[in-house]
Amino acid sequence: MLSVEDWAEIRRLHRAEGLPIKMIARTLKISRNTVRSALSSDGPPKYERKPAGSAVDAFEDAIRVELKKTPTMPATVIAERVGWTRGMTVFSERVRELRPAYLPPDPAGRTSYDAGDIAQCDLWFPPVTIPVGYGQTRMPIQLPVLTMVLGYSRWLSAILLPSRRAEDLFAGWWQLIAALGAVPRTLVWDGEGAIGRNRGGRIELTGDCQAFRGVLGTKVVVLKPAEPEHKGIIERAHDYFERSFLPGREFSGPGDFNHQLGKWLQIVNTRRRRVLGCAPTDRIGADLAAMLTLPPVAPQVGWRHSARLARDHYVRLDANDYSVHPGVIGRRIEVTADLDRVKVFCDGKTVADHERVWARHQTITDPEHREAANMLRRSRISALHPIPGSDEHVLVEQRRLSDYDAALGIDLGEGGLVS
Repeated sequence: MLSVEDWAEIRRLHRAEGLPIKMIARTLKISRNTVRSALSSDGPPKYERKPAGSAVDAFEDAIRVELKKTPTMPATVIAERVGWTRGMTVFSERVRELRPAYLPPDPAGRTSYDAGDIAQCDLWFPPVTIPVGYGQTRMPIQLPVLTMVLGYSRWLSAILLPSRRAEDLFAGWWQLIAALGAVPRTLVWDGEGAIGRNRGGRIELTGDCQAFRGVLGTKVVVLKPAEPEHKGIIERAHDYFERSFLPGREFSGPGDFNHQLGKWLQIVNTRRRRVLGCAPTDRIGADLAAMLTLPPVAPQVGWRHSARLARDHYVRLDANDYSVHPGVIGRRIEVTADLDRVKVFCDGKTVADHERVWARHQTITDPEHREAANMLRRSRISALHPIPGSDEHVLVEQRRLSDYDAALGIDLGEGGLVS
């Protein structure tokens, strides 16, 4: 066999020196046919051993006959049908090589999304510690970020939540959907306790989720456990958050986190996506046009409960106590809260309005509520302990409760509460 060195020298002598084939053959002491083969070849010579063959070669035609009948027939069954009595390793390898020619074409699938059809949702727990006031901090598992990505446009939305309880989760979810201005036709979730679960292919949504999706008129799908590939868009988004958003940032509190996140999302949604060939801003218009319209009445989300106001005129919400105007002690009140505010109503009038505190086990008091409580306390003490030596038979005028309300700056009439 001609060596690579001789092959290279033959080509050099012919191309660079211009020697004829006869002279090259005489110089290198090789045949002229060898010189001609070296000059006509496209690459250097290499040794190729002729296959020795295999015992299964004699059975290949019979194997093909069986595969033509049943392309999915197991190799063990084929071996029995064709009379193979030797080891199965080499036989199975030959069956594996031949089988694809008899199976139907199996092109690789590519997931695509129609405009307005699907939005993937999930909770992301950023690996940072965020101060929440009163000297407290919250660990990542305690402050989830609700994320949502539209399948067609890849439009990304996210918001930090006080907790993963249903009251906060649905309040944040509605905030993201309302910011879009339209409702995706299908909302895909992993198995989140406040949403529901998938049991053997059957989706069981919670009562809160059924009420929420019913107002929106949309569909909620809960994936089976251990199927992350079905929500790969949102999983990649979480990885993008940790690689692009978090590095080098510091947060003074939840509000600062959401402010920085919102500014970053405005930039991210203008960046080109390789899978789309364009930016989400180029597709969001078509996405929104194909979605459902927002409901005429917003769904009831957040915290909501009613009770009679106790004498201490405080209500507890999410492990914190908030003051209420003492003028409505003993009356029925309604407590509502979203991600930002805690409000208390009595007969439709506001009797408390506080900024929601994300710290735990705190008492939040409005100075006006404290002053009003002190006035009522002094009035009660004067009524129960009259001045000594006074005429016990003096008739005391009985004042109407509305007079006390007016003195304390309370007006539960049409004019509302005046503080």
